[in-house]
Amino acid sequence: IDDFRHLVNVCETAKSVVIVGGGFLGSELACALGKLGGKSGPQVTQIFPESGNMGMIFPKYLSNWTTTQVRKEGVEVLTNNTISSVTSKDGRVLLKTSENKEILADHVVVAVGIGVENDLAAASGLEVDSTYGGYHVNAEFLAASNVWVAGDAACFYDFKLGCRRRVEHHDHAVVSGRLVGENMTGNHKRYEHQSMFWSDLGPKIGYEAIGIVDSSLETVAVWAGAAETDTPRAAAESSGTGIRSEVQDEVSGSSGGGESGSALPGQSELEEADELDFGKGVVFYMKNQKVVGVICWNVFNQIPVARRIIDEGKVYDDVQAVHQLGKAFKIYS
Repeated sequence: IDDFRHLVNVCETAKSVVIVGGGFLGSELACALGKLGGKSGPQVTQIFPESGNMGMIFPKYLSNWTTTQVRKEGVEVLTNNTISSVTSKDGRVLLKTSENKEILADHVVVAVGIGVENDLAAASGLEVDSTYGGYHVNAEFLAASNVWVAGDAACFYDFKLGCRRRVEHHDHAVVSGRLVGENMTGNHKRYEHQSMFWSDLGPKIGYEAIGIVDSSLETVAVWAGAAETDTPRAAAESSGTGIRSEVQDEVSGSSGGGESGSALPGQSELEEADELDFGKGVVFYMKNQKVVGVICWNVFNQIPVARRIIDEGKVYDDVQAVHQLGKAFKIYS
């Protein structure tokens, strides 16, 4: 919070702010500062190597559409770009991109993620996962005899989804830490929780996600038009606390019944996704014909439904069967 307040103060006098990174933090900051800059603040530029905002998470059509929305906030978004050099010029920062574009900035924010500190592994002999990073643990978060690791430092085996994972979200840190505490007292509980996270891209776009949400996976989605109440701001106000929930445990629906949703637009339509309005909907991420992840797009407080669908581990033989899952999320209510 202090860092963001400092950044707001910087923007009162800065003429140019550059954000490096197109993931969660980079995209959130771009939207927030873009809106600020549109009033009286600096020109905001966002640079990242992917083809669109949240390109590692969203399916391509949704990533492209999101980038269009970020640009509408007044942000200059430079996709498929990296920083090739950084120098100083007249007390400002001169950035040169991989496409030979030069940008003179008063302030640069680097939001490209973090790596796991593995120095302890070399001294202790603990195993580090070569694919995902982090300390290699089993489903009980046990790294070695009487040694447990929790949170984003742990690469654990998700026995429900049948793969190794390393998760960098608050919900996971809380629940895995609690599990490790219990196991340190003599329990042998496996980690069965599918953690969730949420993010807002300005006042009109918010999403909540659970499971494996990876743009390399096949996706199926249902979409609907959004009402004025389908915004993150409205969701926060309706909570009575002014904030959105990080951990949602109570089941608020079932995986059947309700009204039918509209299917994902055809490929020809997706190629012109900038012209479509993805007001609200649900995106299902598929692996081996099973739902392994879900994004609720401007659909709030439905994570328990998504969690149960993932936990069921059901095999879906056709796309229409997955479309029917959208009924449970009340996107037309």
